[in-house]
Amino acid sequence: MEHFIVSARKYRPQTFKDVVGQQAITNTLLNAIENDHLAQALLFTGPRGVGKTSCARILAKTINQEGNDNPDEDFAFNIFELDAASNNSVDDIRNLIDQVRIPPQVGKYKVYIIDEVHMLSQAAFNAFLKTLEEPPKHAIFILATTEKHKIIPTILSRCQIFDFKRITVTDAKKHLMEVAKSEDIIADEDALQIIAQKADGAMRDALSIFDRVVSFSGKNLTRQAVTENLNVLDYETYFKSTDLIIENNIAQLLLEFNDILAQGFDGHHFISGLASHFRDLLVCKNSATINLLEVGEQTKSKYLEQSQKSAYQFLVKGIELANDCDLKYKASRNQRLLVELCLMQLASILTEDGEKKKGSII
Repeated sequence: MEHFIVSARKYRPQTFKDVVGQQAITNTLLNAIENDHLAQALLFTGPRGVGKTSCARILAKTINQEGNDNPDEDFAFNIFELDAASNNSVDDIRNLIDQVRIPPQVGKYKVYIIDEVHMLSQAAFNAFLKTLEEPPKHAIFILATTEKHKIIPTILSRCQIFDFKRITVTDAKKHLMEVAKSEDIIADEDALQIIAQKADGAMRDALSIFDRVVSFSGKNLTRQAVTENLNVLDYETYFKSTDLIIENNIAQLLLEFNDILAQGFDGHHFISGLASHFRDLLVCKNSATINLLEVGEQTKSKYLEQSQKSAYQFLVKGIELANDCDLKYKASRNQRLLVELCLMQLASILTEDGEKKKGSII
């Protein structure tokens, strides 16, 4: 059996151009290298899976490649990676400081990448201060962390800080489309959209989910296969529920909710998703805000169609009721009844008191 390499490793960025969704940072680093204006202590901070360690490795390779005849040289002996999660003592930092004094044999710089730097002990941070402030000319330190607030101010003041942002759903989807094309996988745009949304801003998570779904469905990635495998409620569920709410069909709405629970979904997940669905319908009401809708083109047309049937005031009231149910859910002793009551209230918005004028909604 051929050895399988997970997509997160196989498609790990090799150059700054390959890095997804961090253009401001990659451009800054490239300009700093070109203009010989690179700080000797850098701090990369941001959520997991957004490219901090990848950028650190690319930077380490790029600064040593200047003036080198062999473009394939990876300068592995010049790059030292320390995982501060398991090497967080004073002795570990002292060993690192001893290594820093020795100049590189090949290339111009020795680059020290310290991952999860917030895990260093207080004593280790203090031992590191002097070296970080005045490192030798051949040494560059790149610190990476997901929790900047845990790093002591004296370390932060000695570093040039780069804040990595979460990967947008659009950028994640584009990258997944490229990966799918490279792997000869036929993938629905909506299927990749759901994976990108589920990843919640982390490209590594998106690629891991992609691998999992491909293992489940093979070379043809459909929206149905993705929703089944990830156990997420499909857009169709919310479209159907909203239609029943607009029609004031309470009996069918409660049966629909019962089917959702029977499939193993949580009522909390459903009601928070319904609030988000109403929000998406609301942004479709105005051409200026329609770009805030992060869905595929096919699904967007369905949102536009349903938003025409939904009055603005109804959607605002619907979001308010669903959000209120969402907040009360954990504290409720009868959670199913809470959601059912919310659904009945939603279905009754348009016919409240039975005496409102047609089209008049509070």
